[in-house]
Amino acid sequence: MMSHNGSVPPIFVPPGYAPQVIEDNGVQRVVVLPQTSEFPPGNQAVLQQPPPPPLPGFIPLPTMIPSSPHRLYSPITGSGDTTTQYIPQYLITQLYGDSDAVSTHGRSTFRDERSSKTHERLQKKLKDRHGTQNDKLESPSSSPQKCLSLTKGYNGFATGEESTDISTRHARSNLLGERKGCSVQVEEKDEETKALEVLLSNISKPTMEDIQARTAALTWSPPCGMIRGGKDKTEVYVYELLISNCGKDGKYTSVYIGEKTHFTINDLRPATDYHARVLAKCNCIKGSPSEAESFTTMSCEPDTPDSPRIIHRTKNSLTLQWTAPCVNGSKINNYLLEWDKGNGNGEFEQCYYGQQKQYRITKLAPAMGFTFRLAAKNDMGTSGFSEEVLYHTAGTAPATPSSPVLLEAGVTWLSLQWARPSGMPADEELTYILEMEDENLGQGFEPKYRGDELAYTVKNLKRSKKYKFRVIAYNSEGKSNPSDVAIFTTWPDKPGAPLKPTIKGKIHARSMEICWEPPTDNGGAAITKYILEISEGLNGNQWDMIYSGAATEHSCGHLNPGCFYRLRVSCVGEGGQSVASDSLLVQTPPMLPGPCQPPRLQGRPRSREIALRWGLPLADNGSSIISYSLEMSTGTDEPREVYCGPDEECTVNNLLPGTTYSFQLRAANAAGFGPYSEKCQHTTAPGPPDQCRPPEVTYRSATCAVIFWEVPASNGVDITEYRLQWGTAEGGMHICYCGPGLSYEIKGLLPATLYYAKVQAVNAAGAGPFSEVAVCLTPRSVPAMVTCLREDKVENPLYSPSTCLAISWEKPCDHGSEITGYTIDYGEKQPITVGKVASCIVGNLLPDTTYRIRIQALNSLGAGPFSNTVKLKTKPLPPDPPRLECSAYGSQTLRLKWGEGIVRALSDSTQYHLLMDDKTGRITSIYRGSCHTYKVTRLSESTSYTFYIQACNEAGEGPLSQGYVFSTTKSVPAALKPPKIERVNDHTCEITWEMLQPMKGDPVVYSLQAMMGKDSEFRQIYKGPDWSFRYSGLQMNCESRFRVCAIRQCRDSAGNRDLIGPYSATVLFIPQKTETTIGKDTQLETTQWTLSDEQCATVILLLFAVFSVVVTFIIQYFVIK
Repeated sequence: MMSHNGSVPPIFVPPGYAPQVIEDNGVQRVVVLPQTSEFPPGNQAVLQQPPPPPLPGFIPLPTMIPSSPHRLYSPITGSGDTTTQYIPQYLITQLYGDSDAVSTHGRSTFRDERSSKTHERLQKKLKDRHGTQNDKLESPSSSPQKCLSLTKGYNGFATGEESTDISTRHARSNLLGERKGCSVQVEEKDEETKALEVLLSNISKPTMEDIQARTAALTWSPPCGMIRGGKDKTEVYVYELLISNCGKDGKYTSVYIGEKTHFTINDLRPATDYHARVLAKCNCIKGSPSEAESFTTMSCEPDTPDSPRIIHRTKNSLTLQWTAPCVNGSKINNYLLEWDKGNGNGEFEQCYYGQQKQYRITKLAPAMGFTFRLAAKNDMGTSGFSEEVLYHTAGTAPATPSSPVLLEAGVTWLSLQWARPSGMPADEELTYILEMEDENLGQGFEPKYRGDELAYTVKNLKRSKKYKFRVIAYNSEGKSNPSDVAIFTTWPDKPGAPLKPTIKGKIHARSMEICWEPPTDNGGAAITKYILEISEGLNGNQWDMIYSGAATEHSCGHLNPGCFYRLRVSCVGEGGQSVASDSLLVQTPPMLPGPCQPPRLQGRPRSREIALRWGLPLADNGSSIISYSLEMSTGTDEPREVYCGPDEECTVNNLLPGTTYSFQLRAANAAGFGPYSEKCQHTTAPGPPDQCRPPEVTYRSATCAVIFWEVPASNGVDITEYRLQWGTAEGGMHICYCGPGLSYEIKGLLPATLYYAKVQAVNAAGAGPFSEVAVCLTPRSVPAMVTCLREDKVENPLYSPSTCLAISWEKPCDHGSEITGYTIDYGEKQPITVGKVASCIVGNLLPDTTYRIRIQALNSLGAGPFSNTVKLKTKPLPPDPPRLECSAYGSQTLRLKWGEGIVRALSDSTQYHLLMDDKTGRITSIYRGSCHTYKVTRLSESTSYTFYIQACNEAGEGPLSQGYVFSTTKSVPAALKPPKIERVNDHTCEITWEMLQPMKGDPVVYSLQAMMGKDSEFRQIYKGPDWSFRYSGLQMNCESRFRVCAIRQCRDSAGNRDLIGPYSATVLFIPQKTETTIGKDTQLETTQWTLSDEQCATVILLLFAVFSVVVTFIIQYFVIK
């Protein structure tokens, strides 16, 4: 509260609070502060406890905190009873505006003992602290030149430069309490934060400025405390706007954060309920959100629909279908389908306009493209058009193209070219398939290229090989026949490197024989010559050609003894010269080494292997030993080499158990192998039996077989049993027999099926290896039983379900012999036989009859078993057409009815199909349904039409009725507009009306009627072809009513007759007397015009609509909200 006259008004102080008076530049304020047990000394904050929550009637004003200390006076004791002491004030939490208990003398009626003692103690402390400074400080009343203007602050508090001046004047008094107030500053900041949160939370909900379909403009006000108490200019308030479309308590999304107090929300959904809330922030402190404000966006035009899709096409028609887009709050009324009529110039015209989601365009040209686009329309407007789509009508397949020609050939590729088929339009897009056949693969022609180009290079071919090519062209209507086959051959390649040359015969000191093998890859052509090159030394880089010719061997002379030589060979063919072979390193030989000692056993011998060891020969003859050769023999068998290498030990594997072997050894140096050592004999240990031979199979029938096998070598121990494995897959065999026998009989086999068998012998030493797998095929047999016999659906207009049954089945297993046909048994009649098919239509059956059908398959070996019996029933015959009659005739409509006398005999499922001849020889369908009447509209007047009808039920469509001819009548003229009346004199007026053109050659005349005064009926006053009439029977101040109609005068074979059209609206005319003005010859004519009946009804309807809108608005605003 503020006072400008020096008197402090009394205020109401609640319990626990005390009033204080602040004087600032001659303005006194009364501030209510919470009362504490002790007041802090010096200039510390008067309040240290957190403020209580706001009470009703009290407004928290944390923004009233001054930036500089003000004079705070002691509690009020009477009018004008104030002191000059002041306290620096930093925080004010609550301001009470109610003054319920006020004395008549201006004193506060509430003053408890606690508050009085507290303020007395506060005044005493202030006097002790500032007693020495009172002389230096200027009194506010004695220095008016330094008073601050009230208009430069908020609620009397100084801001800006004024607050800085006050802070300078009181700096000395504040300096004394700085040190003692440090411990209280943290709590003061907490109080400021809480007070600021209370201020930020005191924000009103946003208001709506403008609401559109997709946008909404909102404004809001700053927190009310900030408006009343003032805002520090150094502080920045940030607002955050939240919206939700999930209800008032739903999830909110932030759409704006900034310092403005208004914002326009974009990208909203039309016809949607939203809730908006706003919250304020300041110095990283956030208040609570405001109350939610609800609003609903406006409706708008629909979203852009998807492009129409094609569901059926023929050579002359296209059937399109589309789906409804989002309506955006208003129901879609119509769809607009536009097309370019196949011109391709981007100009569209309306093709369809209506509520259907499907439309068929007819009378189109074959093999032609048409572009379509779609838009939707509701009460709010029309949406944008969808993306343009191009659809083509059906056309014809292309002609056979010419065979491809060769442009260029390579080793692994052929470049081919072909021409466009003759007779095809130049702008029609064609796709070509280039097929190739490799006779070695035997897979026939396979596609290598598919595209619209007229040339292609086939890669990854084999060299010097013939290939067959042909071309196929196709478009959207099908493929052409393949072109004639063209044969082309790839070029040969360079031959591969020959094999590494070898030494032929013995190497002499000065000569040696070199031979080589032709390369494994000749490049696709014959080798013409070989080139032999030699290089001296281990690392020589100089190669000299010593031979060039077609032979595969050569004798090299003029060599140096004991020298190393490298030799390599290359070959030349039609494709060029190959790379050189691997080089052969040879050395002229020294003397051969001497004989070795016989090899000796290393450890105990095993059943399948023997470990031997030996030493160096007695003499190496001048060259180190580089290799050993160990030979083995059994009895009279020829010796064979089992080891050749530099090691002095060897383990001989793959031996027979319990068998004695002879071994001999020789050594080799650079000159070659020396003589063999003496033979030594060693015996292996007994082992499992050897591998059996593959078993043999004989068949007793298609489902029974006998397996035989032979006895293998026992390897020193007698065989105790045999194990036979049998199965239909090589990796899934199982043991079906285990015993000492040499044969086994297996039953329950499948005919014409591959089986696998292998056998294993077992003795005391273990089980021997299984024999090789024997593959056997069981004999062929009659087919298996037919399964899945069922009734089939046939989409054929010639198919009659009353006399036919369509069945289908799955092909059974043929058991090795191809199925030649099927036998169908369907009752007492003779069974029928069909070919290699999977379905059949059984005809010549009785309507509404049940048949038991079964089927068996046939092949060259006989007939298989019958399938399970299936019961099928034929449907009853379709109904006959009803009689068609016309119950009502019109100029543009005909109401037809049918079914009298037949409806009771037919079932409820009977449908009727009504057709009409459109005078072009084409019969079109106009109705299909279960009703017995139909109104044909959009007809021409006085025209004959031919109609046909047929009845349909679940048995099919019945026969078409005979043609019924009905004719439309002639139409009456249209209603005329109300006539116009012009007054001629007191008793005469001229009446005019609109004029109609002759109707199809028939003249049109007009009938004018009038009703005067209190007459109850109209009487004709004129009939003729004119469009105006002057009437002279008017009566003064008497109502006259006029109306007019058009009459069509028809001339036909029956004679002349008139077709009277509807009368126009009635026009009221009241002539009045002409009043003569005094002193003037001018006469004033007064004509009273009144509204017609139709105009009165329109005015009443508009008034009622306005009244309804006003009532709705009142209910919405005052009741709902």
